[in-house]
Amino acid sequence: MTRLWDKGAPLDARVLAYTAGEDYALDERLVRYDIAASIAHAAMLRTQKLLSDADYSAIEGGLLALGAAHARGEWHIELADEDGQTALEKRLTARIGEAGGRVHLGRSRNDQVLTALRLYLRDAIEQLRAGATAVADALDALAAREGGTVLPGYTHMQQAMPSSVALWAGGFAAELRDDAEGLRLAHRRAAKSPLGSAAGYGTPGLPLDREATRAALGFAAVHEPVTAVQLSRGKAEAQVLFEVALTMQDLGRLAADLLLFYTQEFAFVALPEEFTTGSSIMPQKRNPDVFELLRGRTATAHAGLFEALGIFAKLPSGYQRDLQLLKAPLFRGIDIALQSLDIMATALGAVRFRPERITLDPAIRAAEEANALAVAEGIPFREAYRRVGARLRKE
Repeated sequence: MTRLWDKGAPLDARVLAYTAGEDYALDERLVRYDIAASIAHAAMLRTQKLLSDADYSAIEGGLLALGAAHARGEWHIELADEDGQTALEKRLTARIGEAGGRVHLGRSRNDQVLTALRLYLRDAIEQLRAGATAVADALDALAAREGGTVLPGYTHMQQAMPSSVALWAGGFAAELRDDAEGLRLAHRRAAKSPLGSAAGYGTPGLPLDREATRAALGFAAVHEPVTAVQLSRGKAEAQVLFEVALTMQDLGRLAADLLLFYTQEFAFVALPEEFTTGSSIMPQKRNPDVFELLRGRTATAHAGLFEALGIFAKLPSGYQRDLQLLKAPLFRGIDIALQSLDIMATALGAVRFRPERITLDPAIRAAEEANALAVAEGIPFREAYRRVGARLRKE
């Protein structure tokens, strides 16, 4: 197998396995984005008279055919390919001949993979935003169904003030919509086109039109100067993972409440059997595993953020192979968030509150009483606070 950088010397199989790692498999999700970027790059080369019309047509047709075949599962990136870029160029050249090797003019794998990654991030961010909004909508629907049900509001795990399903669900819905807005803002760093920066120092001697590829691919701006591109690596990924971590934290806290409410001691909510599992030893048990695992997977989101930050924290300028390792925590964090948002939105539709099991502490309106007393008698709130507290201690 000949890789893009091969110069004739054989590569130790152990080196290939170690350096490629899982990168070749992770690149599977980037194939369609790499194809789109490659076609835009080839179109620009043709416009700049660096590629003939015939070669461009062959490249475009070959890449589109490869993309369709990949989508049908007819080929996959293999360890021998090392990465998706090599896999595509090898298969393109095999399909259309010498013209396939001309698509790499004015590119490095560095700007090629980063372009595909940023195109992928644009879609992933929108999917995450839609997922967060769907959970917020499910909470709104829950509030509409059962908003009048009274709940105790807790501080320090003690009943503190009156609340309701509408207030409880509304608070989480508002935060998840805020998470969706945070994800929208994460587009900024992913919206700069790295294509044409090559290995980080441009393409001396080639009249590339980076603005043309920016426009073709829908990026907001060209990433300038070229030396900034590799310095930016990890920032967009970490920003997305930060927003993922915040979103997962909100889901985890929502799950924690539902788990507490589902205990026999609380019994505030009921869950249908399709959203609970059984015990292998206790016939009576129904376990809320979905919510437990969702709560636990918040740690996966945190770990992904910390891993990404650690990879690029102290790298010198220019491209370093360490940056390849950003894909694993990024994809893992995005995938777990998308799964969690989907399952939570669906599960909330099955949650039913049990008003007959919800009991409020008789003293739960103490703060309200103190407010009313302070206003009625025109006394300082602290005096009203002391009077109400003294009365309750005698009861």
